Amino acid sequence: MKKIWILFLTFLKIGSFTFGGGFAMIPLIERELVDKKKWISPDEMVDILSISQAFPGAVAVNLAILTGRKTGGYTGALFALLGVTLPSFLIILLVARLFIHISNIGAVIAALKAISAAIVALLIFAVVRIWKAGIRDKISPIITAAALILLLGTRIHPVYIVIMGILFGLIYYGFRIIKIRKKQK
Repeated sequence: MKKIWILFLTFLKIGSFTFGGGFAMIPLIERELVDKKKWISPDEMVDILSISQAFPGAVAVNLAILTGRKTGGYTGALFALLGVTLPSFLIILLVARLFIHISNIGAVIAALKAISAAIVALLIFAVVRIWKAGIRDKISPIITAAALILLLGTRIHPVYIVIMGILFGLIYYGFRIIKIRKKQK
C-alpha cells in the first residue's frame, strides 16, 4: 500500500508542477518515473507514451493510468489518475473563480506570456528525448517525417494521422514478422 501512496504523491507532484498540458508534462513524468524511481525503462516510457497518444483522452491522464497500472495494478492506476488530475481540477476551480477579476492585470499577462515561452522549451525537450528513444529502426524516421509533413502541410486531422500510423505499423511490422518466420523455417 505504501507504493500506491508514493505513486499518488508522485503524480500529484507531476500534476501540480507542470503547465501546458500533457505534452509539457512528459519531461517531468520521464524524470520521475524513468530516472528517479526507475519504475519504467526509457523504452517502456516511449511505448507507454505511444499508447497514450493513440487512445482518446488527455496524454497525461493516459500516461498516469498506464504507468499506475504497470507499477501498482488497478489500484495504482486509480491513484495515479487521482494524483495527476486533482491539482488541475482544484486550480481550474480557483482560476475560473478569479480569472475575470485578474485577467487584465499586467503582471498576470506577463506571467502567462512567460509560462507560454517556457512551455515551448518543455515541448522541444520532450521531442528530443522521445526522438532519441523512439527512433529504433530505419523506417521510424520516414514515418515521423511523413506524419509531420501531413500535419503541417494538410488539413488532415491528427487523429487520422495517428490511425494511419497505426495501420502502417501493423502492415509493415506484420510483413517483417512474416518474413522472419519464413527465414526460420
